[in-house]
Amino acid sequence: MNDTRTKGDAKLDGDTPTLRLFGLLEVIAEKDQFFTLQGLVDETGLPKPTLHRMLQQLEAAGMLQRDGAGRHYSTGVRLRRLAENLLLNNTAHGARHAVLRQLVEEVGESCNLTAFSGSEVLYLDRVETAAPLRFYLHPGSRVPAHCSATGKLFLAQLSPAQRRRLLAHVPLARYTENTLTDLERLEAEIERVKRAGYALDDEEFLPGLLCVGVLVPAPDGGKSNLGVALQAPIMRLTPDKAVHFLPALQRAAAALAAIEAEAAAGRGDTEETE
Repeated sequence: MNDTRTKGDAKLDGDTPTLRLFGLLEVIAEKDQFFTLQGLVDETGLPKPTLHRMLQQLEAAGMLQRDGAGRHYSTGVRLRRLAENLLLNNTAHGARHAVLRQLVEEVGESCNLTAFSGSEVLYLDRVETAAPLRFYLHPGSRVPAHCSATGKLFLAQLSPAQRRRLLAHVPLARYTENTLTDLERLEAEIERVKRAGYALDDEEFLPGLLCVGVLVPAPDGGKSNLGVALQAPIMRLTPDKAVHFLPALQRAAAALAAIEAEAAAGRGDTEETE
């Protein structure tokens, strides 16, 4: 029998309606902007009534939501929470935590692992320093990307058009006198971050707190959704001193990348044996 399915149709293969809904979510998860019913029809080749019914089911379940005049869809709160919980609780957590703990022992300051979630930075894990003066930010905490070191790194991976689309709907709230709330100044800072390969949060989110961060390289060499950062009070850490910690951060990032690559390879081996 000739296989006449389109690329999109193949993604929606499944023996049950539930699996086909999951396949549709996989298609949707690859999108970086709002999408329409007609756009999905064109992409998948499925009948419009079928896709409309599937979208209604996903919207009712909180996996999708409608925006604007109701013609455009985007990911829903429930779907985003699912993705975040997977990041927070995956099987590599113990190994990643050990890398963070070793980094804290080396640099003597609190360190954290973050991911990009919507327009915010999500703290996946954190190890505190034993120093008496420190700032507490527990796993699950969120920080706006525009005033976070790793947040700027995540933003720097987006195309200018993607950044404009994201930031156009996000208020650049001022948290301190140093917070960048002007789009042009933020764009200039993001360009500097792209050239430097690291980013600083110089009292931009909390007064008296300085942070330096780097990205964890993605296993496939593409965009990374993991960052590692060091935080300390300004009485112990200045921007100049923060740069001296970059080699330690980069070694930790490489170790974390190896863990992610091993986990990805393990998932591939499991799929091949099923």
